[in-house]
Amino acid sequence: MLIKIVLVCLLFFVVFQLFRALWLMLKNDPTQASMSKHLGRRVMFSVLVMGLIILALALGWIEPHQRPY
Repeated sequence: MLIKIVLVCLLFFVVFQLFRALWLMLKNDPTQASMSKHLGRRVMFSVLVMGLIILALALGWIEPHQRPY
């Protein structure tokens, strides 16, 4: 159950970084951090989420659903 909570929190953080980059793009303030910094973080955490899902499936921490047919 803990791994599922961690994955959901990471997915929320990915969405948060996406909207933060959108906000910086719309604001267009040269004194703020660049938009690519937040988009890079989003990609990094997306890769981390996919790696954790694959690791959790391989180790048996989570189980996929049965086929629907």
